[in-house]
Amino acid sequence: MRNRQPTIRRNVRAGIGLLAVGALFLAACGSDDEPASSEAPAAEETTEESTEETTGESADETAAEAPAAGGESFAVYALLPQGNDQPYGTTYLPPFETTAAELGLDLTITNSEYDADKQASECEVAVAADPDLIILWPAVGDTVRPCLEAANDAGIPVTVTNSDLNPEDQDLSAAYSGPDTYGQGAASGELMCEAAAGEEVGIIMVNGLTGNSTAIDREAGFEDTIDEQCPNVTILERQPGNWNKDDSQLAASEMITAVGAENIQGVYAADDTMVAGVIDALKARDIDPESLIITSIGNTFLGNPLVVSGELDGTIFQSSSWDGENAAATAYEVLTTEPTERIVKFMPSVKVTAANAEDPDVAPEW
Repeated sequence: MRNRQPTIRRNVRAGIGLLAVGALFLAACGSDDEPASSEAPAAEETTEESTEETTGESADETAAEAPAAGGESFAVYALLPQGNDQPYGTTYLPPFETTAAELGLDLTITNSEYDADKQASECEVAVAADPDLIILWPAVGDTVRPCLEAANDAGIPVTVTNSDLNPEDQDLSAAYSGPDTYGQGAASGELMCEAAAGEEVGIIMVNGLTGNSTAIDREAGFEDTIDEQCPNVTILERQPGNWNKDDSQLAASEMITAVGAENIQGVYAADDTMVAGVIDALKARDIDPESLIITSIGNTFLGNPLVVSGELDGTIFQSSSWDGENAAATAYEVLTTEPTERIVKFMPSVKVTAANAEDPDVAPEW
């Protein structure tokens, strides 16, 4: 990790920053874009890995107990792939911005709309601006290394939010806060195993956006879990649903045709938006969703009612407010404590079934 004095502006590094930007232009194809929450120029994503892990209540306490900024102000670029254009981003941003303001983080927020080239261009702008820190939510996990290297060369620390970096890139970041995305997939797999109860079950799988680190981790967590805990569950076919309900309905319909409805006893979808599309596809084929084992992730305003109705057997609660708040608190912690090891704060992964779907503790947020 870089040794940096965050309260002193880095004008002496301006020349280094420009050289890093030039290297980044050669490594990644940039594009012009509009910022999501600020009229300042757009910026790209960055990410990082962790060696100190904080989970559950301890992570909440870290955010809640972060010391108030003692009059200090830090320039921070937040390179996000979504904002008010997505339900999650809409409820992520207010606690993020509120916590940042309380801690003296002067945010410039961009939204790449999951376009890797756009986020690369945003990162070039961010590095050239020479902020005190960059917060990165990677749009496409395997494309962000040039951005990370440019920030690292310029002496700008990077913290990662929501979707962690690929393992080989994590040493280029100072911290990660957000869901344990592998653990979420594993927890959804456990729900599938419990419901299968030893019976032979063939399932179709609808994953997130190809190349997105959250999609990759959730798929791996789910598949590793069923391989280890319930090899009686077989994945018959898989397709990306791109975090989109309509895309997922189409993908599910194609898979039903490909493998035959009579061979499908279950479905895994990587989030509730996509599972809602899958359920619509099942109903369009006159297949009763309650006759299948269906698991997902999110416990959203779309997913929670499906659990209550019995159409969705279980999902995993994800708090967008926790995510946004801890993104700001973690950035502040890096700026003010200069940790020697990568910080990792995992959001708790709570299973939601018909037994607890109406509990206030897991009330949907997005």
